[in-house]
Amino acid sequence: MTLYSTKGFTTNKIVKFVFTFFLKYNSETFAMNLFSHQQKDFIDPDIDGGVETETNTPAPTENSFVEILRFSLIALLIVVPVRMFIAQPFIVSGASMEQTFHNGEYLIVDQVSYHLHSPERGDVVIFRYPRDPSKYFIKRIIGIPGDTITIEGSTVTIVNEANPEGFTVNEPYIKSMRDGVTITEELGDREYFVMGDNRDESSDSRVWGVLQEERIIGKAFLRLFPPQVFDVMPGEANEAVMNSVE
Repeated sequence: MTLYSTKGFTTNKIVKFVFTFFLKYNSETFAMNLFSHQQKDFIDPDIDGGVETETNTPAPTENSFVEILRFSLIALLIVVPVRMFIAQPFIVSGASMEQTFHNGEYLIVDQVSYHLHSPERGDVVIFRYPRDPSKYFIKRIIGIPGDTITIEGSTVTIVNEANPEGFTVNEPYIKSMRDGVTITEELGDREYFVMGDNRDESSDSRVWGVLQEERIIGKAFLRLFPPQVFDVMPGEANEAVMNSVE
């Protein structure tokens, strides 16, 4: 399942709109002020004895254009850093995470948490596809650094320091998983094994290998659209549940 980032598109559209509006507003305001500022009203001297009056349009206390410019710059200074470093929107495309995520869903991705702690088993993460960093994928973390993961048929077993005898991963979120070839992968430092919840339709670590931590963008934080499936921490799986044997 791939994801479409709206980051660059939306930021460019915001900047283009703001400056287009400024140019249009400034030219229109200048033209209006040119013909309306300090307008003179004359009274016919044959009727009123030649008295001339002048009405000056009061000058605005603050230039409206400058006010709008200031507001827009403040908004950009707030929005752009948030979009670049804190949270980023993505649109789901594909079937590899069904039934957890579906095509066209709009997600907000948390980009801060993994600067504070390492990704954990069960997290739904967004990352740059190792074979083509221009593409974004969404998968679930199954194996974490220090794990030895074995996939035999549809059974996933993990051995690590805390579980030297190993345990079978409990995965209630899986849609389907056909029996396949046996895979064993030992994960080193900053290496993760990720798979889609719809195993039969997923290109993941079984195909292209382990995922390096530096390729991870963040974790799924909000599902905003469609409204009926709005959720906080969508697809969240408790690691204690995953570590239990069914």
